[in-house]
Amino acid sequence: MTGRILLVEDEPAIRRAVTHAFERDGFEVQSIADGTEALTAHHDRYDVVILDLMLPGTPGTDLLKTVRASSPVPIIILTSRDTEVDRVLGLELGADDYMTKPFSLLELVSRARAIMRRRELDRASAGAVREVGGIVVDLVSHEVVVDARPVYLTPSQFKLLALLAEVPGRVVPRREIMQHLWDSDHVGDEHACDVHISNLRHKIESDPRRPTRIITIRGSGYKLAAA
Repeated sequence: MTGRILLVEDEPAIRRAVTHAFERDGFEVQSIADGTEALTAHHDRYDVVILDLMLPGTPGTDLLKTVRASSPVPIIILTSRDTEVDRVLGLELGADDYMTKPFSLLELVSRARAIMRRRELDRASAGAVREVGGIVVDLVSHEVVVDARPVYLTPSQFKLLALLAEVPGRVVPRREIMQHLWDSDHVGDEHACDVHISNLRHKIESDPRRPTRIITIRGSGYKLAAA
């Protein structure tokens, strides 16, 4: 599986190393060193965007918000900012994955491939539509309708909702959710699962503070109410 990568990174050494790692694996890579310049890129032409947060010009967080508002392209944050606050912020803004520097080039390529593989599997589910209590999840078009109203979800939010909708009422552990989102045994901080859930609730719940669709099962995980 090959694809197109947009790399937004201002450190020349990291830019060269990441570009080489992906090109060696058969990917096509475009690299940009400035956040403002990256705003004008046609993000939907790429399979994955790899984004540094600390950029000259437009900050990476602003770029992330702008891209996510107009495109569902998967985004992997690659940054030296490794506090829990930074991780949660990145997820809240719509990133699909978060890696801190220093990092493994092999793992970065693997995570990008996992994201692309998930999208291909979803596209292969021709005609698959899941309907649960006023929620319609179309696995082909990646469209979601809640109470007859179209709702835009990020790739991770869509993946999470599709997982919960597989068997409504089944409690899905946090670890399983993170393994599913990353298509990997590496789950990182399971607290990120709570962030994904919170973001999704804000999209599909009438009152995210009093959720009636995504139910928390303390000490276990989450389930999607069957009705």
